[in-house]
Amino acid sequence: MNNPVLVEVTRGTMVESRHRGAVAVMDAKGATVFAVGDVARPVFPRSAVKAFQALPLLESGAADRYGLTPAEIALAVASHSGEPAHAETAAGMLAKAGRDAACLECGAHWPMNDQAARDLAAAGRKPSALHNNCSGKHAGFVCLACHLGEDPAGYVKPEHRVQREVKAALEEMTGTALGDDVRGVDGCSIPTYAIPLTALATGFARFGAGEGMGPERRKAAEGICDAAAAHPWNVAGTGRLDTVLMEVFGRRVFMKTGAEGVYCAALPELGLGVALKADDGAKRAAECMFSAVLARTLPLGDAERARLDPHVVHTERNWNGIEVGTTRPTGALA
Repeated sequence: MNNPVLVEVTRGTMVESRHRGAVAVMDAKGATVFAVGDVARPVFPRSAVKAFQALPLLESGAADRYGLTPAEIALAVASHSGEPAHAETAAGMLAKAGRDAACLECGAHWPMNDQAARDLAAAGRKPSALHNNCSGKHAGFVCLACHLGEDPAGYVKPEHRVQREVKAALEEMTGTALGDDVRGVDGCSIPTYAIPLTALATGFARFGAGEGMGPERRKAAEGICDAAAAHPWNVAGTGRLDTVLMEVFGRRVFMKTGAEGVYCAALPELGLGVALKADDGAKRAAECMFSAVLARTLPLGDAERARLDPHVVHTERNWNGIEVGTTRPTGALA
């Protein structure tokens, strides 16, 4: 089936661009609360499932053994902007396990934050793996490997024990068998698995509500949600939507973006999970879709709505600051 148009970008009185996509809002028992588009089609959630990938770090006892702080746990589930404190925190996590950045197998890229990238270049420095948006997650993987008595080398490979533990957590949280036929390689080199939006949303509902999990996993999920609520800047960075909205909603919303237009979230007070994808992978479309889902799903006070509404209908301006149009949800989401 063709997914419906969920986001329009206007210029003047005309619609200039359209984005199709799909959205699933599920409860912890797998019942559909809201759905639009082909929510049964498997999609690669990419970084949107970092919270599930971090569960073994906490439930194994590795986080406790190395004394990882809530700020470091928040970085372990982050797609951070590579700002100085992000890189420093990742380095600190590695040091607690007696390791350094040479252990990271995520690759290096320039910080996603423009100012951080300019500052690095102005200082005559090149980015390291610590600036990779996934360095916190990978530092967590190194800590997990060391705690399990495994050589961290090759921890990105599917056959390494770290990735076997991560895959098992993904399967259990989403109730989905993940075979080689749905496996790809993520941007940071670890395996990524295609999973239906309904299964992802159900997994996040369980994650936020603490349902369908043993006591250690429930404690781990609570620890991740608490850490993200306390340190939302570590999860993304300056001006990023994940940080901005988790600063607004605190423990009411755990949200995480993934590459190629994916968002996943847990709404613990409602016992619901959200998973969505913009078909064309556009960040602007995914952010509009997610904001619209929050606006229609979450009970909002006046102050919260005032903070959320500009992300639901976003004013587009040109380089002179002149308003030229909007990015807005269509009737299917509004």
